[in-house]
Amino acid sequence: MVTTATTSIDWNDVIKKEARGSGDEDLGEVQEVHEDYVLVQRGMVNKEKFYIPKDQAESYDGHTLRFRISEEEAKSRFMGDYPPTTTTSSSTTRATADEGLAAARKVQKTLGESQETTVPVREETLDVSKRESKKEATITKKPVTETKTVEVPVTHEEISVERKPASGGTAAGAGAATSAGKPVESEEEVRVPLKQEEVQVAKKPYVKEEVSVKKKPVTETRTVTDQVRGEEIKVKGASGEEEEADE
Repeated sequence: MVTTATTSIDWNDVIKKEARGSGDEDLGEVQEVHEDYVLVQRGMVNKEKFYIPKDQAESYDGHTLRFRISEEEAKSRFMGDYPPTTTTSSSTTRATADEGLAAARKVQKTLGESQETTVPVREETLDVSKRESKKEATITKKPVTETKTVEVPVTHEEISVERKPASGGTAAGAGAATSAGKPVESEEEVRVPLKQEEVQVAKKPYVKEEVSVKKKPVTETRTVTDQVRGEEIKVKGASGEEEEADE
């Protein structure tokens, strides 16, 4: 029976979208949509596959497909490695390898005719998907102190003393009086102003350089290794000994 909620879901849009249980449990990502069921897969290496009937879907908001079953119900009723052969609203019946072998044992030969039974031999393959995650790159600026030396030319005045004969007077001993006045009777100072340049240091900030940060995609190849299971057929003949079937 198909419910109204199921018919309103755009099943072509749910692929690669998140799947959630009734308790908001993460069931994984929708991988495939079939006529009666939806394949939901969880995990990258140790994958868990859920073949959930469509009528168990409750809603879809464009990003998340929600089911009306819990995670425990999904594990106990719908988790497996192979798709179901028949899906109903209450349960899903799976054909197993044991059932195939049991059917092979029921092959009976009749006079004049033979019967053929096909036994499926299954094998697992690695289905690797990618999910985007986020990380951050941090750019840090820290103060750095260094000593710089600058040579600055400065100018100052110095005194030089030069002796020379007095101008406009007569030589001593000529018997003539001079108008220079009397010699000083005590110590006398004559101050001459001198000029000099002083260095003043001021620090001004300026933009030394600019750092441009760009993002670019880098593709690398990673190897994923996991164990897969397969099946092989052994036929027990009339002699009672087991023989491996030719592939």
